[in-house]
Amino acid sequence: MTNLELQKMANEVRKDIIAEVHSAKSGHPGGSLSAADVFTYLYFEEMNIDPKDPKKPDRDRFVLSKGHTAPGLYAALAERGFFPKEDLTTLRQIGSHLQGHPCMQHTPGLDMSSGSLGQGISAAVGMALSAKVFGDSFRVYTLLGDGELQEGEVWEASMFASAKKLDNLCVIVDNNNLQIDGTIEEVNSPYPIDEKFKAFGFHVINVNGHDFDELRSAFAEAKTVKGQPTVIIMKTVKGKGVSFMENNAAWHGSAPNDEQYAVAMADLEKAGEALCQK
Repeated sequence: MTNLELQKMANEVRKDIIAEVHSAKSGHPGGSLSAADVFTYLYFEEMNIDPKDPKKPDRDRFVLSKGHTAPGLYAALAERGFFPKEDLTTLRQIGSHLQGHPCMQHTPGLDMSSGSLGQGISAAVGMALSAKVFGDSFRVYTLLGDGELQEGEVWEASMFASAKKLDNLCVIVDNNNLQIDGTIEEVNSPYPIDEKFKAFGFHVINVNGHDFDELRSAFAEAKTVKGQPTVIIMKTVKGKGVSFMENNAAWHGSAPNDEQYAVAMADLEKAGEALCQK
């Protein structure tokens, strides 16, 4: 896909996110919106996947380590054709396959259940090690929140990934600088994120997480790295695309009411119209 096509799709993913959490009257829009661009790039450009054969053995694996941003992942999966878009408005409802955190037993396209912070990257490391042991060619991607870096398990997994030279592992950090209680510096600063991962033996790439040129370049570079895992640290805006949600920690885990939903969708409709004029 061209960058413009990716931008248009990311805008659709953002609309889906808002529709999901509004319908559920709960969920996590802020971090889903900040990661919408990388969800779009992964599922429409980067990963070797097939919606018609979601369990094909050579598929690339993705683990959403920050599992609470499931609305963003579900939106990308639906747009990619893994299940009907109509399912999105069943988010968090009893009997729905789209629960508040990803459940691999019920949702097509999911490679791992996640939600307990730190465990997703640990599972991804295990998948990457398995590929090395059995000579499989697939790559493993995992997305972490910057607040998640406060979990010790993240660094245990990172140390192991480096020790085992897992160059088939690509860790992505959504650095929107906000978590549920405020800025990550105020709560428990993980900065400097790049230097910490470098000290743990990672190849480090810093990008603007809303720039598809930079994302394209970063993922291409990651594939050239040998003998060590890669981390792509994305500088992003929490709540990206919705005027009243941007850079506002209150929208970490809150759903818009009807009036706020209308404003949010109007913001995204306007953005979509602007993209159509390019």
